[in-house]
Amino acid sequence: MSQLLNAPANADSLTQGLLIRRFCALMIDFLLIGIVSTAAALFIAVFGIITLGLGWFAFHIVPLLPLLYFTALVGTRGATPGQRAMGLAVRQDASFAPPTIAQALVWSLLLWVSFFFACVPFALALVGPRHRAGHDLLSGLVLVRSP
Repeated sequence: MSQLLNAPANADSLTQGLLIRRFCALMIDFLLIGIVSTAAALFIAVFGIITLGLGWFAFHIVPLLPLLYFTALVGTRGATPGQRAMGLAVRQDASFAPPTIAQALVWSLLLWVSFFFACVPFALALVGPRHRAGHDLLSGLVLVRSP
């Protein structure tokens, strides 16, 4: 951990070999989000039956679960479970400090906006030397290999 905090801003060695890891981490996170969303939907369905339909209004929360998942985990722990499993961490680009909740929220929102634009902002990770996607650049964050 101290290696990340003391790393220089141009530490390209921490960002090499990230593309496959990022993709695998995202797939793991999608699987976990799917499990959590399914469990939440089943709970809300049963809760709605018990409350004679009033609890079904909570179904409006389910589409927000991916945003909450990424924001809470990146903002508090510095990585999602998928990123941790693949040996990655999200850090601020300038200081390599863990991201704030506000940065994690912006990063998460821009991640989902990238999907809306047919994943084109993800193509930036293919050409940049530090493999930063569009949502990384705009939020001031970078994914690095954790020690």
